[in-house]
Amino acid sequence: MKRIIIVGGGVIGLSIAFELVKKGCSVTLLEKDTLACKASGAAAGMLGVHTETRGNPSMTSLAKESRNLFPDLADELLDCSGVDIGLKQNGMIIPATTNREQHLLRGEANSPEGVMEHLRWLKERELREMEPSLSHSFIGGLFIPRDGNVLAPRLSEALSISAASKGAVLHEGTEVESLIMEGGTILGVNTSRGRLYGDEVVVAGGAWSQHILRRLEIVLDAVPVKGECISLVPKEGCLNRTIVTDDLYLVPKADGTLTIGATEQQGSFNEDVSAESVSSLLARACTIAPDLADAVWRKAWAGTRPKTFSQLPYIGRVPDVEGLSLATGHYRNGILLAPITGVLMADLLTDKDFERGLGHEYFCQWNRDHDSASCEFGR
Repeated sequence: MKRIIIVGGGVIGLSIAFELVKKGCSVTLLEKDTLACKASGAAAGMLGVHTETRGNPSMTSLAKESRNLFPDLADELLDCSGVDIGLKQNGMIIPATTNREQHLLRGEANSPEGVMEHLRWLKERELREMEPSLSHSFIGGLFIPRDGNVLAPRLSEALSISAASKGAVLHEGTEVESLIMEGGTILGVNTSRGRLYGDEVVVAGGAWSQHILRRLEIVLDAVPVKGECISLVPKEGCLNRTIVTDDLYLVPKADGTLTIGATEQQGSFNEDVSAESVSSLLARACTIAPDLADAVWRKAWAGTRPKTFSQLPYIGRVPDVEGLSLATGHYRNGILLAPITGVLMADLLTDKDFERGLGHEYFCQWNRDHDSASCEFGR
């Protein structure tokens, strides 16, 4: 039985643990704090293939494949854990206020990718019928029917319970201080609770992955990005679908709350929420949907996300270091990409041939010349 150590207890590490343990591996996951206590618990939970990957065909392919895994995964996790992840796939809307925006969004709807994803331009009347609470300043909008959202904390909870129920060992309060390496091979990890040995180590520490890799002189082309969000309880029916503008998203959740985000502050691990950010988010949200002025305040929070300069995550083996793999750098799309990352990493670590039997195979690997993520396609 292959022994695999996963460093990081966010949604990416938990998804990998769940997929590996289903393949019969011995899995130990180590989290220095509590499971999903950072970006995974702070995420808005959007499954926005089109809104999050526009202009990046490689990411679109990966994100689409991952989004399409969610319905079956939601059922599987409910059976294993009893936790409903609150999957909503009733679409997203990008509203337009100017003729130029209308022209661009109509173009997206009529593009080959738009036709494939069934994107549709909504005239003003159609937009009002679909979302009557939106501001009358909007002249229409792009409807993206296949995208949606989940309750991010519940996804991590369901993955952790399901992985543990199938035999994974999950240790909270266990910090990985360094990796044990001999002759170019990773043998295990030194932790705050002692040494642990395994056949493979997967670093899935999000924005903190660089800290773990520093002693090996492995440098990631990634930076931490702080994001602040707020949550309201709007009147029933105020918004039904996720609304995305250039600088804001409003995400109606399955539990009746509305998540609004997010600010961005590059290079910061600070997770305090400022009054200025809360004020700005509220003001912009009420401009988009004026009825939100009557919503009930719930809470505000912040999280730190790992952003790569290449706009692609690291998913794969580290070149020239035997037994070490990475799954990090998912930035704003950790929730969206969690299912496919788990599947890809489980396939990589258990299947020597790595034949997935798909029409095409997507996998992000290291670019040896530039120390960054790159995409490989192959049959």
